[in-house]
Amino acid sequence: MPRFSVIVPAFRVQAYLHACLDSVLAQSFKDYEIVVVDDCSPDACGPIADEYARRDPRVTALHLPRNTGLGPARNAGMGRAAGDYLIFLDGDDTLLPDALQTIADRIDATGEPDVLMYDYARTYWTGRSVRNVLAAHLDEGGPARFRLTDRPELLRLLMVVWNKAYRRAFIEAEGFTFPPGYYEDTPWTYPVLMSAGSIAVLDAVCVSYRQRRRGNILSTTSEKHFDVFDQYDRVFAFIDARPELALWRPVMFRRMLDHFSALFASRDRLPHHSRAAFFRRAAAACRRYRTPGAPVPRRALLRHGLLRLGARRTYQALSGAQRLGGRLRLGSAAVRRAVRGAALRAHYRIQSRLPLRSRDAVFAARGGGGYTGSPAAIEAKVRELVPGVRTAWICRAADAHTVPTGTRHLAPGTFAHWTALARSAYLVNDAAFDRGLVKRRGQVLLQTHEGTPLRTVGTDLLDRPAAARGTDFEQLLRSVDTWDFSLSANPHSTLVRERAYPSAYLTLEYGSPRNDVYHRTGPADVARLRETLGIPAGSTALLYAPTHRDYRRVQRPDLDLERLIRVLGPQFVILARAPRLAGPGGHRAPHPRIIDVSGHRSMETLALASDALITDYASLMFDYVNLDRPVVLHLADIEAYEAARGTYFDITAFPPGIVARGQDELFDIFATDHWRGSRSAQLRAAFRARFCPYDDGYAAERVVRRVFLGETDGLPLPVPSAARRTPAALPAQDGAGAGVKN
Repeated sequence: MPRFSVIVPAFRVQAYLHACLDSVLAQSFKDYEIVVVDDCSPDACGPIADEYARRDPRVTALHLPRNTGLGPARNAGMGRAAGDYLIFLDGDDTLLPDALQTIADRIDATGEPDVLMYDYARTYWTGRSVRNVLAAHLDEGGPARFRLTDRPELLRLLMVVWNKAYRRAFIEAEGFTFPPGYYEDTPWTYPVLMSAGSIAVLDAVCVSYRQRRRGNILSTTSEKHFDVFDQYDRVFAFIDARPELALWRPVMFRRMLDHFSALFASRDRLPHHSRAAFFRRAAAACRRYRTPGAPVPRRALLRHGLLRLGARRTYQALSGAQRLGGRLRLGSAAVRRAVRGAALRAHYRIQSRLPLRSRDAVFAARGGGGYTGSPAAIEAKVRELVPGVRTAWICRAADAHTVPTGTRHLAPGTFAHWTALARSAYLVNDAAFDRGLVKRRGQVLLQTHEGTPLRTVGTDLLDRPAAARGTDFEQLLRSVDTWDFSLSANPHSTLVRERAYPSAYLTLEYGSPRNDVYHRTGPADVARLRETLGIPAGSTALLYAPTHRDYRRVQRPDLDLERLIRVLGPQFVILARAPRLAGPGGHRAPHPRIIDVSGHRSMETLALASDALITDYASLMFDYVNLDRPVVLHLADIEAYEAARGTYFDITAFPPGIVARGQDELFDIFATDHWRGSRSAQLRAAFRARFCPYDDGYAAERVVRRVFLGETDGLPLPVPSAARRTPAALPAQDGAGAGVKN
């Protein structure tokens, strides 16, 4: 018996059926069957199905003698299915790579639920792919299995059959089948979810939902859209036959009204001559099934009331007035934005014609964030070494408190901000300034970048659209052309960036200023930082800092931190800078030895306070080895990460420490103390020698002397050998098991 039966109804999808079936046959998970149901299609769907059935014994081609429609075709496929779980895939859609493996893993992890809901992305004919905007409802936090009453918000998701896996024994026991006609998903999905004894969710895109330019049945103008009334009759008949489901009647009533309203508002579905009849049928259904109790948004109250009353002309007038009012409100807001934008642009042009202020320097980091990173280290050194300089820091008001006294705070998008960009002689950032910046003759722009690149950056993303996410490469190159200096921490960074960001700037291979603090902080300061973070005396603190995943909309930890802390024992704490630690119901009560530092602004502080680092592909690893403390890489999804983003070298072949390919392997590494053994020290030393040749505590000084003071003789300053460098030491620890063995 296969694990999955993938049922593919096919009718007039000959142009897409090959891609659909290939997407299933290319899955890494192989325990499945495919049932292709040729719904008497007049095109080549039948022969295509036969071709695949001849090539692969897992494919069954089922030919119906007459066209029955999508619902009955699915029923025919279910009749031939033998898998533990049923998965429905329309003939013009595709499964994403590794989707079945991901679904299988989640089913196993959640104890074989009756229904598993997963996500999809709309794929347009232009190639653009957009993930479901309501994907946050698929948050995997909280109980692994639940009933619909525990998470009724799942009903807000698109009620279709193909974003779920169904336990076949549950479907057969309940006798669920699809009805004929349009909107056949409605009397299937609602009853299935209401009846399921256990539901689970998977926060991953598994289906590419093709948005065809033409030929989508539900977008055609036809009186078959009247089938929606029969489908809701079936939903309410199902509820009425089961008294225990009566609590869902108000919810279904509101969903029905919303559905009718959406259909009536659509200009391309109902023939003009039938719109009045549709409204009368909708009003009759509303009166027949009216069940107060479900909350209705204020903006929908009047519309629902008019629909129940059958007041079609008033309804249409109201809809027209609402559309007009919405356009007016949008227009008013747009006018206000346009006026202010025009004023700012005019102000910037005027300021750009005034003389540069030769002693002014503007700094920013990480898209307008707080005072941090290499720009902050350089700004501090500028105030120390350059007499008479006036520095300003661009950041949001919420981060203004991080800017040191004596440095001016500039809020983005203000007149003062644009004045500074127009008239300051020096501009320093580790990202990009506002795209409206026009660099003047005499201005000096220093790009410091954010760490050493492991993952693909710049124009190297041209062939990686999932990671590029709509990057405007022409604008990127225009920005690169404004750079006078590009700061590099090592030869690897120099070679990568000169290719990925091609232009005529001068590379300063001087080291990373943000790493200076690792060589200039004493044990007493480290002890104070640990106390500030709440690290108990005598504890070993592990910093867990994974990086962003391009292939996920909602970021989540791949590591079970509570299980890890149990493996580690009471002498350990975890500083968790994870993408997210909360479930849909709010923040979970944290484990007393897991300290959530996700909102902490300074990664350097967290690194200094920790005894070791657990990460994956984050550039933090290149900085952290300056401390000569253990690094463990958790690379459970390296194939997916490589496919989505790509890396410049094989991190498993040249890592900064011990590598774990899975969670259990990582637990073993800590249980056996392998994480801080001699092999770990050897890997760290080799990594540090390759990627930190200039990190000695003086990188910011080298930059300031070259860029701000114009010194060239004797630069870069002599860099001591690795053996003579003195990274920040941990304070002396009391208590068994604390500290780090090198």
